[in-house]
Amino acid sequence: MSVADNIRRVHDRVAAACIRANRDPDEVTLVGISKLKTVDEIVGAIDAGLQHIGENRVEEAISKIPLVRARTSRPVTWHMVGHVQSRKARQVVDCFDVAQSVDSVRLARRLSRFAAEKGRELDALLEINVSGEASKYGFRGYNWYRDAAVRSGLLEAIDEVTQLPNLKARGLMTMAPFGVDEATIRRVFADLYSLREELQTVAGARLPVLSMGMTDDFELAIEEGATMVRVGRAIFGARA
Repeated sequence: MSVADNIRRVHDRVAAACIRANRDPDEVTLVGISKLKTVDEIVGAIDAGLQHIGENRVEEAISKIPLVRARTSRPVTWHMVGHVQSRKARQVVDCFDVAQSVDSVRLARRLSRFAAEKGRELDALLEINVSGEASKYGFRGYNWYRDAAVRSGLLEAIDEVTQLPNLKARGLMTMAPFGVDEATIRRVFADLYSLREELQTVAGARLPVLSMGMTDDFELAIEEGATMVRVGRAIFGARA
C-alpha cells in the first residue's frame, strides 16, 4: 500500500480508538516518524496530508529537513523525538519546532539558552521514564505515586523547567516497554496520564500534551488518554 493509504488507515485506527474511549479524534495529533526514510518518502507523506514529522537522530534530521522544506510549501511541524545529547541542543533549536525528549533539567536549560539566543520559543515535552527500565532515558518516574522521593523530585524538576524562558513546556512524553502484556502497557500510559493530572493540580503547570504510543501500541495509548501518537512503521513501512 502507498504511504497515503497507510496514513488514511492510521487515521481510521485513531478514530476507532477514540470512539472506544468516548473521545473526539480531533484531540489526537498524529506524528509520522521518518527515521531512515528518504526525502522523497517524507515529501510524499506531507503531500498526503501529514502535518507533523518526527526524527530520532539530530545528524540525520539536519541534513533532511532543509531539503524537505525546499520541496514543499505545506505547513509542517518538526518534532525531535530521540535522545538529545547536550552538545547537540543548539542544533535542535535551529532545526525543530518541538523537542519531545527533554529528559533532564540540564538539557532544558541549554535548549532555553539557545532558544533565547535565537530569539524564538521552542515547544518542549518532558520525557518521563514511567516504566523504570534502565535502558530508557527520561526523568525518573517509576512508581511516582507511591515513592515520595520520586514524586518530589519530579515536582521540583518540572517546576524549574516550566519557568525557563524561551522553552515552552507543553506536556509529557513516555515510551511503554516492548514485548510485554497489554495490561503492563496500559499501566505505563495510565501512570503518565495520572502524573500529568497531578502536576496540573499540585504544581499548577499547564501540560495539555500527552505524547505516548507508537505503531504497536498507539491505540492503547489513545484509550488511556494520549493526545499525540508517534507512528513510524504503520505509515512509512519497515525501516531498512
